[in-house]
Amino acid sequence: MAKATYEVQANDVASGESAAKIDMKFEIVVIPVSDVDRAKQFYANLGWRLDADFDNGKDFRVVQFTPPGSGCSIIFGKNVSAASPGSVQGLYLIVSDIEAARKDLLRRGIAVSEVFHGGDNVYAGSDQPYLFGRIRVNGPDHEHRSYRSFASFDDPDGNGWLFQELTTRLPGRIDATGTSFATASDLASAFRRAEAAHGEHEKRLGHRDEDWPEWYAAYMIAEQSGKELPQ
Repeated sequence: MAKATYEVQANDVASGESAAKIDMKFEIVVIPVSDVDRAKQFYANLGWRLDADFDNGKDFRVVQFTPPGSGCSIIFGKNVSAASPGSVQGLYLIVSDIEAARKDLLRRGIAVSEVFHGGDNVYAGSDQPYLFGRIRVNGPDHEHRSYRSFASFDDPDGNGWLFQELTTRLPGRIDATGTSFATASDLASAFRRAEAAHGEHEKRLGHRDEDWPEWYAAYMIAEQSGKELPQ
């Protein structure tokens, strides 16, 4: 019966008879932990916002945290997951400045790896797996490409997190009309990149650009939406 239902739904989509697209906002990841209070202290030390801590005093507890600027939160607690503590790996935190994000963790007393990037077209190796395979080369991506530089850290149970530096999104990943910046530091970083690019623009012009606000705005929107950058 389930298969027949699926086939009907698939046929409806193919024939254009489906309902309007429904937004599906991914907002919660469940993290399995062995000690709720210890995990709560760790994520609070990261500077994440505590949204909830509900405890019925017997057999149920749920704690929710949200990273700064994130639309997705994590929850952990008692009887909220059957997964083994520490079994969740490959949790990505997108940052615009990976060195700054790493230094912030170190300042908070959190152990974090050095910045690394992947091997050139080589993905099999002995390192802990991540988005670009199992080879981790020390240092940021040599061309400082967006999506390519990482740093990793674990929570007390061994659940694995990675910072991923992202400055320019691939085309189609964000609607330019909905351009936004999650934090003041993200906006400041975007201004700095626009300033550097605009300096090169003025060199080509040979004089001061009086319309620099419009140029900055166009550059920052294009960068975030993955469109061609103004020159």
